[in-house]
Amino acid sequence: MKVSCTAMVMLPLVAIILLSSCRKEKININKNLDIEAYQRFSVTQYRLNARHIRNYLQRLTRNDRDSMLPDRYTKRYYLDKKDFLWINRCGIDAAQIRSLVDCADIIVQMGFDTEKFRVGQIIEDLRRIENLSFDSAHNNINHVYARLEYNLTKFYLRYTYGQRFGFVNPIYLYNRIDVRDSTDGNVIYRQLFALKMERPGPYFAELAMNKIRKDSLTYFLKAVQPVSPLYARLLKRLHQVDVGRYEKAKILCNIERCRWRLKDYPQRYKKYVLVNIPSFKLCAVDGDSVLEMRVGCGTFETKTPLLYSQIKRMDINPQWIIPRSIVKKSIIKHVGDKNYFESRGYLIKNIHTGEEIDLDKASLGMLENGEFAVIQRGGKGNSLGRIVFRFDNDFSVYLHDTPSRDFFSREDRGVSHGCIRVQKPFELAKFILGNANDELIRKIAYSIQADISIHRDDKNKSLPIDTLNRKLLIRTCYVKPKVPLFIIYFTIYPDKNGVLTFYDDVYGYDQVIYRQLKNYM
Repeated sequence: MKVSCTAMVMLPLVAIILLSSCRKEKININKNLDIEAYQRFSVTQYRLNARHIRNYLQRLTRNDRDSMLPDRYTKRYYLDKKDFLWINRCGIDAAQIRSLVDCADIIVQMGFDTEKFRVGQIIEDLRRIENLSFDSAHNNINHVYARLEYNLTKFYLRYTYGQRFGFVNPIYLYNRIDVRDSTDGNVIYRQLFALKMERPGPYFAELAMNKIRKDSLTYFLKAVQPVSPLYARLLKRLHQVDVGRYEKAKILCNIERCRWRLKDYPQRYKKYVLVNIPSFKLCAVDGDSVLEMRVGCGTFETKTPLLYSQIKRMDINPQWIIPRSIVKKSIIKHVGDKNYFESRGYLIKNIHTGEEIDLDKASLGMLENGEFAVIQRGGKGNSLGRIVFRFDNDFSVYLHDTPSRDFFSREDRGVSHGCIRVQKPFELAKFILGNANDELIRKIAYSIQADISIHRDDKNKSLPIDTLNRKLLIRTCYVKPKVPLFIIYFTIYPDKNGVLTFYDDVYGYDQVIYRQLKNYM
């Protein structure tokens, strides 16, 4: 193998250079150092310790006396010693924290105090971290990081729970207002709120915390905002210069109602019937067409419940099975007064056999033991009027006509035991039936005007001649498809022209809600 002269000259040169570099190489004095050797560079004041942070978190948790639902989940999370949410090996997750702290502006817009969400302490601790402003007492580095971790989670869950579900639980609150019965220390409340709605649970706390871990916090904070169009309108109204203290409180209560996530709502449907109790009005909506009428609702003592259902049928000239509460309060004392019962069209029936009882034989015990019912005959003078609109509910309430119409001219139309009396029953029937044939409409019109008390008896000349056209009489008309019905309670609500209108708080619900909202003010 031949090697060029140039190569023969270069090889010794490379060897010399290598040997020279080896001789100049310095010995690495740090070669055998371990981590302990660096402790002299450590400043205790700035030393993070996960164990100390957890100890401080446990202390904060035990000393926290707040008991609202998101607070309970916050405490449970840290008592279980789960992973940190806001601090990591590099200190803090600045981007995530910034997204949350930006929500402080929304809190102010909502009319709440940011200190109820610990925003002030959070900002102060963030500045301490930025400026390395720690001490050896309550503001040592581990204490500050623990406090920041705890307060951020508390702020986050309070805010997301409130915006997603409401800061007030109406199911609990409304159903603890009116006492129905109280015996032997057991209190039974009247159920006033039956609107089905989403309620938070442990699943939501876990979901919310996963959003922090998976870096999708900004999107989630937007997703929990109320979706009701009325919410934005009320927020805008809240910050107008002419809003006084009383009006502000009313706006805040109705903003809160907009936060409740109902499982069904009118805007989902083209055709529906809505009753807003404070307005004492019914709106029947079919696209752009709106039928509006006055209504009478339950009194303050016998409030109309809030509910969603579907109108499924109409009964013409219905009998009225009088609720036992009314029997006990108003009717039972007249047992033995045959004229009282006959003049009002009342009869007594055995609820098991259907047998009608001779009024002369009626006794106090019959109506007390619950085996007998008092029923008012259908027709002219019936308390339900000539037509009743039925829908499924747990309260034995319905929409109905009324023979007493003078109250429709009053502003305060709290007059019933819970049912809703409608001003224009025939117009409502036509709306509900929609494109029903003219023959059916004609039958309903005839039936609600006819005197059905007339008896056919050709032999007894003392009785009036029976002129009823029985072919036109109709007793029941089923609604297909069923029409959604919403009975709600807003003291600020758009009228049929979309104008925000203020109404009196006839049941005092605003007061109850505002009392709870003050926890955040």
